[in-house]
Amino acid sequence: MSEVTDKPGAGAAAQTILELLPEPVILVRGREGESPEIAYGNRAAREVFRIELAGAPLGAALRRPEVLETIEAALEMGSSAEVAFETIGVQPRFWRAFARPLDADAGGVRQLVVMLRDETDARRTERMRADFLANASHELRTPLASLAGFVETLRTHARDDTEAREKFLGIMAQQATRMARLVDDLLSLSRIELNEHIAPSGKVDLPRTIQDVSDAIKPLTGERAVTISVEVDPKVTPVTGDRDQLVQVIQNLVDNAVKYTPRGGRVRVSLEAAASLETARAPSRPGVGLSLLSPDSPDSHAYVVLRISDEGPGIARQHLPRLSERFYRVEGQRSGGTGLGLAIVKHVVNRHRGGLMVESAEGEGSTFSVYLPAAPQA
Repeated sequence: MSEVTDKPGAGAAAQTILELLPEPVILVRGREGESPEIAYGNRAAREVFRIELAGAPLGAALRRPEVLETIEAALEMGSSAEVAFETIGVQPRFWRAFARPLDADAGGVRQLVVMLRDETDARRTERMRADFLANASHELRTPLASLAGFVETLRTHARDDTEAREKFLGIMAQQATRMARLVDDLLSLSRIELNEHIAPSGKVDLPRTIQDVSDAIKPLTGERAVTISVEVDPKVTPVTGDRDQLVQVIQNLVDNAVKYTPRGGRVRVSLEAAASLETARAPSRPGVGLSLLSPDSPDSHAYVVLRISDEGPGIARQHLPRLSERFYRVEGQRSGGTGLGLAIVKHVVNRHRGGLMVESAEGEGSTFSVYLPAAPQA
């Protein structure tokens, strides 16, 4: 703080304002023919660069050649400048530097204010948006191309072939259904993300919700000869949540479990009470497990843990971290889904301030666990 009080025109109010700014700001000074140095850096700048800024050469903080060249040229010309750059580290970050000239001091020393803006989150969001649009376009283009091909075939040589016509119409119906599911999931994911920052406030009876989902998917379990067993801990209490969204979570996880379980197999659904977050995160079986989502600021209250286990082929460890990515599918495993089911589950659970875990190994089936905050008791 004392670095600024000795500088001309730097009053106590200006010094306080600079220190409170959330973005890094540095004051660069230099004479003609000399390397510029940093005269001052606010608190945000000191936290970013982690060096003593006052009196340090500019290159000690900003090491990228293109940034140094831009700032030195702006200092020499007394003009404004702007430059984007990336810092390399464990987590690369994207920055934009804005340089604005100040009047030279009494000794003729040129001065320049450099403000840094962290654009990492904006870049990542833009990249995610671009990837999402590319993936969505690809997923829609495949069934559209199939439909267009069959329509063209039916309009030509297959028009009078009854057998071929019935076969092609059946495939076209499947592709149209696939597109409808994809559009529904895209809209659902968009709605969830829109309100993800607003925690739900209702109370949901999970045992009854599980029973409703089990009844709804009986046609699928009957077709695949798969049974669903439900075990409920008598200590389980209602959770704080949005019932419609939790139905989506349970339905997506149970649907996946049923699709991957071989004929005659069993899907196990259980509800357990957990007195703490540590208990809720505890694995249900020895083996490979991974947390896909954890609460940002976990409270000390109790949780309810939903576990859904299948008897499917299991998932190799290298695939586990990417399971909740949009459109990600494990190579060699095709459930016929849209690739958005687990992404929807993750975003819903995040809105509920809960967590998501997966435990799986090749040949040993999979267990997905969702833990949600228990509703406060009256």
